[in-house]
Amino acid sequence: MSYCLHSESHLDTGPIYVRENGKLHVVNRGAGGVQNVTPKARPFSLFSRTFSVELCMNREDDRARRQRTDHFIFTYTKEGNLRYSAKSLFSLVLGYISDNVDHIDSLIGFPEQIAEKLFSAAEARQKFTEPVTGLRALQKFTEAYGSLVLCSLCLRNRYLVISEKLEEIKSFRELTCLDLSCCKLGDEHELLEHLTKEALSSVKRLLLKDNSLSDAGLRRMTAPVRVLKKGLDNLLVLDLSCNPKITDVGIGYLLSFKKLNCLDISGTGLKDVDAVKKRLQMQIGLVHSKVPLKEFDHSDCKTEGWAEQTVLQWEQAVLEAMKPQDNLRSRVTALHFYGKTHRIEEVVKCTLVEPETKASGNLQFYKENVENCHLPLKKEVAGSHELKNNKKRALAEQERERTSKQKHLCLTVEDWDLLNTY
Repeated sequence: MSYCLHSESHLDTGPIYVRENGKLHVVNRGAGGVQNVTPKARPFSLFSRTFSVELCMNREDDRARRQRTDHFIFTYTKEGNLRYSAKSLFSLVLGYISDNVDHIDSLIGFPEQIAEKLFSAAEARQKFTEPVTGLRALQKFTEAYGSLVLCSLCLRNRYLVISEKLEEIKSFRELTCLDLSCCKLGDEHELLEHLTKEALSSVKRLLLKDNSLSDAGLRRMTAPVRVLKKGLDNLLVLDLSCNPKITDVGIGYLLSFKKLNCLDISGTGLKDVDAVKKRLQMQIGLVHSKVPLKEFDHSDCKTEGWAEQTVLQWEQAVLEAMKPQDNLRSRVTALHFYGKTHRIEEVVKCTLVEPETKASGNLQFYKENVENCHLPLKKEVAGSHELKNNKKRALAEQERERTSKQKHLCLTVEDWDLLNTY
């Protein structure tokens, strides 16, 4: 029998025991021999003091584990005891599909009740705010459910949301009300071109106040209606106030909106206001209102539909991105120290009554022969007999102009060039 008395390590390993012929012996290092002594019992630890144990169940990706919701619902009883119950299978499946909503092929024919719950679950997870997958998921819902996703969209004074989420906004279909007031879009903006598409032919109320529009923008916007009888053919209410570049020529393009019931052109660059009033009354039956109309007070235009909270999430994300970063604070402090002024870009807020509107006067028009037409904010006192006679003359002359235009349709070179772009 041979054994090693000296270890390479300098740590005290304690007594050494050797089993020989069925007996246990302890080695005496000082004497260099083996003693047949019964060892004293000493505490024995299996692991060192620095050893730690981690309990791991269902090891998987930490990111997926954080995103996965708990499968139990914890509540408290009246006595204050904690009670938990398992979630239903429907809730678990709904959560799994909402986590992977961008991989859905199609939702056409899917029940609307379950689709609304699926949209709400994905919205709670902010799936529609993601750059690429959010657009793909939103398009699946808008293709299948149209106006249920969003029937009214108010983007008043939210030009930053339009610039950041333009493709998502263009994916909405079958909108009936669209408010783009105070967004400074201009004539060449992509969203104004999208207004002429078939997806937004259902728009009945369009508010384009203070958008830097001119006659060229109105010509592009009305070309499908004037020539192809498509686009905004169902438009009932139109607000073009506070656009100084719109002149008498641009008002002529609006005469193609035969179904128009209310029109606001206050604050525009009209030269002959009386001629415009007479033209609107004679051709499309719009009468000038002496008091502001309720239709243009911008109080009842709101975002309505499943995606109402989604639009709020977009706006919140834009506001978070606009907050000053921490690394720029020292730079601003240095500018103040050296006496330099820091340029601050403030958000331009839209006001309901512009100075230009006050200067030019109220130029709001409405159609009297409509039963459910929106009435003015204040009651008008006028001669009813004269209004009836003017209405009859306007309808008679309108019918004559319609018959003459149907016989012969004349298009300008600019109209043909514009049609070639569609």
